[in-house]
Amino acid sequence: MRAFAFLEAVAFKAGWKRLLAALVCLMAIHVRGDDPKSNSGQSILQELRTFGEMGTVLHIAAHPDDENTQLITYLARGRGYRTGYLSLTRGDGGQNLLGPEFREQLGVARTQELLAARRLDGGRQFFTRACDFGFSKDYRETLRIWDKQQVLADMVYVIRSFRPDVLITRFSPQPGGTHGHHTASAVLALEAFKLAGDPKAFPEQLGAGGLTVWQPKRIFQNGGGGNAKAIRMDVGGLDPVLNESFATIAARSRAQHETQGFANFTGGAGGGPRFESFLLLDGETATKDILDGVDTTWARVPGGAEIGKLTTEAIAQFNPQDPSASIPALLRLCPLVVALPVDPLVSDKRQQLDRLIQHCLGLQVKTSVDQAEAVAGEKLKLQHSVSKAANVRVRWVGVRYPSVKQEVKTAVDLKPADAAIKESTQSLPASTPLSQPYWLREEGTIGMFRMDVPALTGRPENPPAFPVEHIFEVGGQTLVIADEPVQVSTNQAGKEVRRRLEVIPPVSLKFVSDVKLFAPNMTKAVEVEVTASRANANGTVRLIAPTGWKIAPATQAFKLATVGAKAKFAFAVTSPAGLVSEKLTAEAEVKGVRYVNQRVEIRYPHIPPQLLQPPARIKVVNLDLNVRGKQIGYLAGAGDDVARCMEQMGYVVTQLKVDDFVPEKLKELDAVVIGIRALNLHPELGDKLPALFSFVETGGNVLVQYNRPENLKLTKFAPYNLRLSLDRVAEEDAEVTILAPDHPALNTPNKIMQADFAGWVQERGAYFANQWDDQFTPLLSMHDNGETPKSGSVLVAKHGKGYFVYSGLAWFRQLPEGVPGAYRLFANLVSLGK
Repeated sequence: MRAFAFLEAVAFKAGWKRLLAALVCLMAIHVRGDDPKSNSGQSILQELRTFGEMGTVLHIAAHPDDENTQLITYLARGRGYRTGYLSLTRGDGGQNLLGPEFREQLGVARTQELLAARRLDGGRQFFTRACDFGFSKDYRETLRIWDKQQVLADMVYVIRSFRPDVLITRFSPQPGGTHGHHTASAVLALEAFKLAGDPKAFPEQLGAGGLTVWQPKRIFQNGGGGNAKAIRMDVGGLDPVLNESFATIAARSRAQHETQGFANFTGGAGGGPRFESFLLLDGETATKDILDGVDTTWARVPGGAEIGKLTTEAIAQFNPQDPSASIPALLRLCPLVVALPVDPLVSDKRQQLDRLIQHCLGLQVKTSVDQAEAVAGEKLKLQHSVSKAANVRVRWVGVRYPSVKQEVKTAVDLKPADAAIKESTQSLPASTPLSQPYWLREEGTIGMFRMDVPALTGRPENPPAFPVEHIFEVGGQTLVIADEPVQVSTNQAGKEVRRRLEVIPPVSLKFVSDVKLFAPNMTKAVEVEVTASRANANGTVRLIAPTGWKIAPATQAFKLATVGAKAKFAFAVTSPAGLVSEKLTAEAEVKGVRYVNQRVEIRYPHIPPQLLQPPARIKVVNLDLNVRGKQIGYLAGAGDDVARCMEQMGYVVTQLKVDDFVPEKLKELDAVVIGIRALNLHPELGDKLPALFSFVETGGNVLVQYNRPENLKLTKFAPYNLRLSLDRVAEEDAEVTILAPDHPALNTPNKIMQADFAGWVQERGAYFANQWDDQFTPLLSMHDNGETPKSGSVLVAKHGKGYFVYSGLAWFRQLPEGVPGAYRLFANLVSLGK
């Protein structure tokens, strides 16, 4: 008899297009085994209890950090239910308080933060293809930008495969004063609740891996405490394994969202009552508990009653001091579970049973590689290490490599606390695609990622690049434990770092800048850097340009002898006559294979290292741009890349620190630009403001980009009274009215027209001023659909011989995206009086 344990075998023979059907029920990671005490007797006992629980709850919201971690912790760790969090987006449109990553890169970091949170609270993580495109005030706008049917399809797929008894939305489906994504998540959850059980809805999903329709019993909104019909439940208590309150664990889970400033988040430490309310949105009524009327035992599964009985007996007889004594009881369960009809819930329990057997044996497996990166076609030198703690006969039969259909025999009887080692060399298939998050492999739209492999729907991250399976014989049965190659190292802090095997090209490409500004029919040098990831990387590099652009020379040869060697190549690029904004792509050819990938690493201590390999592209903008002044001082804000864009405009930019705001250093500058949220980050700048205002009085310009008004300790950061607000214009194409057409900022050195407000991305801006002294002149008025006009986006005040400007426009998004009109208006603000 065989215990089911086929976790994530992936067939790469035809690239990402072929994935085994087993992935249908394996798209979310189960993370309780990653607890600090996962192999302790108490932890195994708790896992055994959860094996006997068949209740399932799916929590649904829009973004990372929307989830109720207290609720997830209580349901997963307290009740032992299968508890999932479906975040419709990966938080790509937010702001990063840790570093420069935005959009897709930020979404990758936040995905890992969510996974870190689930490792603590015991939940599982799911996503849809929806992209966080930035703040939305209206859920209807959200649904216009998202592909509603695709998002619904993904939600229905997750429901059908995860099989929740109850859905719980974090937000109300009724529009209110919240993010449009929030409301949209609840609106779509209600629709998905009804569609998941309809065989006519998304019929293409049905059949694969035993996937069938599934109708949850009910759907709640988490909240609505003031409604008499809402159910109140106590979700407090102590975790039986860690002996900590659910509130404490939930707070640690929430603190994983460090890119959003939650690193120091704290919650209630006590295990006393903590009540949550649940308002029924649809489905069967409930009076006392969200799972009223739901059979959460094995009896709900045809043929499962005996499994439930044996599980109860195993729990009663379990000895935390000797978990291996339960192995016979667990092995008796295996044939009963395997004999059940194929079903995602049953398959999930089969995997859980295998983990229980593995943990009771104290069975550890590890596949190591010396290097975490490999080029397709290379040999992989693998070291497999297996050990057990229990005094139970376990025979290590062999190791399988599904993607190359190879198996290595071992035939080793394991001895307690004595690791068995097997080394093997395998070829990474030449067809293995480069490592790149699956939702970023193809170019998507503003609102949606593209994903062409249905079996990956909902998954938080990629399956292994080279899956491994360890095969064991235990008590006459076969146990298969999935694994993957990892590189284990130690960082500077002495912490162990584990990196999954990643597939890379022999060279990577990078443009020296992200944006290049041209005038019509202008020739400029565009530099490309080629970096070798393998020795003796020889080939050619070229630029691929849209029609109308001229590139010389056509190709250039490179020879890079050592790993890490770099070479820069300059191409003469001539722009067309028209005013356009387009992209150039760099391409290298090595041994007849073409590569267009750059290398982007995301490294933060609280998440595993992340490697992205998107196409190497540069934005080339052909525009009519004039600038005045030359020397600019820049105080960087959070995740701020505006300074490099100013250098492309022709300015000499000096990076400033707070201590540099003294007269002797400021007098050499024409203007000072303060980055986004820099005042929030540097409240100590308040002591330097007199020197800054004096700089303006003597003829300098100061441009302050937006800052959040909450907790802004600098009550007066301008020479005249100015008050910030939460006002924002989220629609990037919102109509703009020019209020002061004769003002120098709209005429010199560039004449600003309506066309300059076309093509903006994500939003117009945020944190506009809503009160100001008469010395300030508002330049523009704009508003989102259905709202009153807001005129605090750009305010200019003459102060002595110079100018002070506050602007809530989202320059940090527009300039890196190469928006022509944004460059022209920004140049005018910096050039005032010059």
